[in-house]
Amino acid sequence: MKKGEAWASPFLSESDFLSCSMSADQFLQYLLAGLSQGSVYALVGLGFTIIYAVTRIINFAQGEFVMLGGMLSFTLGVSAGLPLAVAAILSIVITAIIGAIMYLLAIRTAKRASVISLIIITIGASIFIRGIAGTKEMWGVDAVRPLPFTGSESIGILGAYIQPQVLWVIGAAVLVTVLLQLFLTRTVVGKALKACAVNPQAAVLVGINIKTMALIAFILAAALGGIGGVVMAPWTMMSYHSGFMIGLKGFVAASIGGFKSPIATVIGGILIGVVENMVVGINYGPFTSQYMDVWGLVVLLAILLIRSGRLASEEA
Repeated sequence: MKKGEAWASPFLSESDFLSCSMSADQFLQYLLAGLSQGSVYALVGLGFTIIYAVTRIINFAQGEFVMLGGMLSFTLGVSAGLPLAVAAILSIVITAIIGAIMYLLAIRTAKRASVISLIIITIGASIFIRGIAGTKEMWGVDAVRPLPFTGSESIGILGAYIQPQVLWVIGAAVLVTVLLQLFLTRTVVGKALKACAVNPQAAVLVGINIKTMALIAFILAAALGGIGGVVMAPWTMMSYHSGFMIGLKGFVAASIGGFKSPIATVIGGILIGVVENMVVGINYGPFTSQYMDVWGLVVLLAILLIRSGRLASEEA
């Protein structure tokens, strides 16, 4: 605003406006933080998308896979003293095995159960995993932080400063997205998963085993969550209840993609992460860190309202 020019905003005073404005350095700082958090949401959202595409089940235990990946990497890397690479790989593998066990014991055994019943089972599995993780025999209620992959000294980028682990988070999301797309389009198993998503009845007729594909989908989803937890935990710490909110935001990311498009899910996850952090940067009224998690829910409500309106118009 030029000197001598009157302040005419009916919503903010001049001092409030100046206090909530961001410099270019701050904007970049919040943008990088949003990209990193959004990358984790994208990985979780991809897990939702893969399972829903094959089974039409929304797996609300997906966030717990992220928690397990982070907590296992702490146990194996810090408590057991294994090399970081070995601890990370084992954490992802163990999380994938837990995803397979969950499908075999909780989903496949529920014969002739409706989709709603299966979704409720995943909610129960989420509560069960969280409860076990929070016991003193496992990890307890305290947050833990595995060792960072490449040190903890901040890196300067155009006036903004980030931890090296943030680059690992973003890089992992990009690499996983590319590899998943190649897997779905270039491999026999990937094409079979896509066939189950497009037309399950036709897939059965050409000899594709739906139950096997569902098992593979759960293993993939759990592995994706485990990867998110392994790269995220050294940056933000991890506790037994961290998976709930992460899973909820991953669900929002998958909702943006319509539970169909992996690329749209990734974009949705990054969008949520950036919006959340930009809200913190505004730092005025409801746009503060205290309401950071609320905005993901606002996006979810908007999506549900839009989708429900479309369904109502189609039925009419």
